[in-house]
Amino acid sequence: MAGHIGIVACSAEGASLCYRTVALEGAQLLGTHRHPEVSLHNHSLADYMRCIDAGDWQGVAELMLDSARKLARIGADFLICPDNTIHQAMPWVLPHSPLPWLHIAEVVAAQAVERGFHTLGITGTRYLVDSDVYPEKLTEHGLKYLRPNAAERAEINRIIFEELVCGVFRPEAVGYFQQVLARLRDAGCDAVVLGCTEIPLIMNDDNSPLPTLDSTRLLARAALRRALQPAPR
Repeated sequence: MAGHIGIVACSAEGASLCYRTVALEGAQLLGTHRHPEVSLHNHSLADYMRCIDAGDWQGVAELMLDSARKLARIGADFLICPDNTIHQAMPWVLPHSPLPWLHIAEVVAAQAVERGFHTLGITGTRYLVDSDVYPEKLTEHGLKYLRPNAAERAEINRIIFEELVCGVFRPEAVGYFQQVLARLRDAGCDAVVLGCTEIPLIMNDDNSPLPTLDSTRLLARAALRRALQPAPR
């Protein structure tokens, strides 16, 4: 029997894409309409943003742990969080978690190595891009990275919070991302991390100046692989 995936959700659009990927790609692996058992718990994004804006990462961790405990009680075997930004709370989450986690940046870094990339652009919320979530994992894998400049970070952050998390997808946003990614390519990047789980809703390999590492779908696929591993005896 496949393992039970627990999704600790934050923003609805990213979590929905992650769940949808598990369900659809699970069917490709297991047969028509089949996928591992999945449970999702989601505190309000407003609750998370109140803590994030205050720099209260322990508060973020408590929200994540509350979801984790609820998912553990209903039988989840392991957890994923399809939100890059709140991975900054993982140092507070992991010591107290009732279940193991897959780390989104670890999954992305491993895929970058597998695909032979060397220098990655990091895109996402300003909280994520300013943080060490990706630099730490990329460096552990021998990868280099570049961040967008301050003005680019601010506009990308605005697009994410005013448009993407609200289900608003505009051609102007695609054009702006293309401009930023072209600059990162010219600065030496050979791929880009789509490090907000909503960015893949507007950017992909077909419209990006750089090959993309879609953190949302990569995490969902890693969860599928984990769920389909034989249970330890």
